[in-house]
Amino acid sequence: MILTVTLNPCIDKSSRVEKLKPESKLRCTEVINEPGGGGINVSKALKKLDASSVALFPAGGHNGNMLCSLLKSEGILFHAVDTNVETRENWIVLETGLNNQYRFTFPGREVLEDTIKQLVDQIRAFSPTYVVASGSLPPGLPDYFYGLIVKNAAAVGAKCIVDTSGPALQALKGKHAYMIKPNIGELCKMLNVDWLDQSEVPAAAQQAIMDGFAEIIVVSMGGDGAWLVSSGEKYFVAAPPVDKKSTVGAGDSMVAGITYSLQKNFDLHNALRFGVACGSAATMNDGTQLFKIEDAERLYALLKEA
Repeated sequence: MILTVTLNPCIDKSSRVEKLKPESKLRCTEVINEPGGGGINVSKALKKLDASSVALFPAGGHNGNMLCSLLKSEGILFHAVDTNVETRENWIVLETGLNNQYRFTFPGREVLEDTIKQLVDQIRAFSPTYVVASGSLPPGLPDYFYGLIVKNAAAVGAKCIVDTSGPALQALKGKHAYMIKPNIGELCKMLNVDWLDQSEVPAAAQQAIMDGFAEIIVVSMGGDGAWLVSSGEKYFVAAPPVDKKSTVGAGDSMVAGITYSLQKNFDLHNALRFGVACGSAATMNDGTQLFKIEDAERLYALLKEA
């Protein structure tokens, strides 16, 4: 069973407007509300792949109730821990006249220590085979908290995949996650270097593995594709050409595709191919719709032939 962990969930609200103008009343289209946050997006993507998962997250207030209701309506299994504080929301606005997308991300409120303890205890209680911990940390949580999730996942024999950034990612040094997914800029910060060329990524990722960040490192390079590096293997998969509409959820879709593939016992090269296919397919849709399974499967077939 796959358990996804979202420490800073949200309601993603998306709308459209013809043109953004300062000091003007902007006539937007109807708001679309969707459950969001890294791990929740991974669960949504796994649902599209007909893979079972349970989404674990803190939630509270009106937005927390809405979040749970939206997940129920999508048929996604979840376990929410009550925070007694309002769950955050984000805004995504598409300026249709110029096809520009604006993403307004809010920080969320501080989560109490008791709530965090309940979340960690639940990781052990579910005894999953994979734990996917994804997204930002809410205010008040220490940078090393993802390391605690890795430790508790390992205690029940689960492989922990972490997708985060900034100090929370850097704090994973020596924690030995199963897999992480930095981009090149984040990999530079992990190794305290100013710049890396794409050709230098495999060696840099090998260094990060030796530093104990993870057993497997997937380095995302957006439209260029991705590297997957382990202690004994390295693979590059170029992203297929697609008509891009939105990058929202592409990274979460890639993580879901890789996790799904690993659970299905794909080899690492094909797991990366399927992950890149899912991530690329997600960019073909507006807003926060993630990917269509038929697009992901078609792109995966193309990548296998390449």
